[in-house]
Amino acid sequence: QAQLVESGGGLVQPGGSLRLSCAASGSILTLLRIGWYRQAPGKQRELVAIIRDGSITDYSDSVTGRFIISRDNAKNTAYLQMSSLKPEDTAVYYCYVDFVGALTNERYNYWGQGTQVTVAS
Repeated sequence: QAQLVESGGGLVQPGGSLRLSCAASGSILTLLRIGWYRQAPGKQRELVAIIRDGSITDYSDSVTGRFIISRDNAKNTAYLQMSSLKPEDTAVYYCYVDFVGALTNERYNYWGQGTQVTVAS
């Protein structure tokens, strides 16, 4: 199984920037997808950004042009650079991984514990 370590959350003013990171470790053969979903109070969890093993990305329309996701394959780590942050970006951001396990050759989906991002003056 894999372990996820998330970091980078915090409080930032509107218009500011934050960078989230998510590092996956363990028995991972292929990290197919890694990225973030977020959930704001009273709202459903939604996709933020996902990057695939071929570096193909998917973004929510609400963050396109402001957020950039990247990955370091040597570290099995993804980064989410968030710029021009808005109060509506306030949410708990959950790292998500989709991978093939090295020991079983089966596909797994894991969620991180989440990190709080608060955008406020």
